[in-house]
Amino acid sequence: MSTTSERRIRILVGKPGLDGHDRGAKVVARALRDAGFEVIYTGLHQTPEMIARAALEEDVDAVGLSILSGAHNVLLPKVLGLLRAQGGESIVVFAGGIIPAEDIADLKTMGISEVFTPGTSSTAIVDWIRANVRPRA
Repeated sequence: MSTTSERRIRILVGKPGLDGHDRGAKVVARALRDAGFEVIYTGLHQTPEMIARAALEEDVDAVGLSILSGAHNVLLPKVLGLLRAQGGESIVVFAGGIIPAEDIADLKTMGISEVFTPGTSSTAIVDWIRANVRPRA
């Protein structure tokens, strides 16, 4: 029997910066939705401020950031910092896209929970979320 305190995991998928391609973000968003998560996709050309605001307004449990532009070392920490500064420190932030292997450890040290690179299966992303993200109270 389900209680009213139980809810599906809510995930915001965002495209920070000036990336003009969002096929990967849309594929991941659909896979997450098909896996039973509630998904909010913010669309292209979002500023870190817009993504953080939407995540807080939508009361999400996680934020997935898709980035292809090479600005991951600037944009991802900016989103994370804005979330922390505005009371969203319990929101899990993960990323995917074109992120060089040598940058992943630093991003994780900053607080990005996981980084998915090209070729990662949707199943692997869904499994990681199920293992690492819980609905916030």
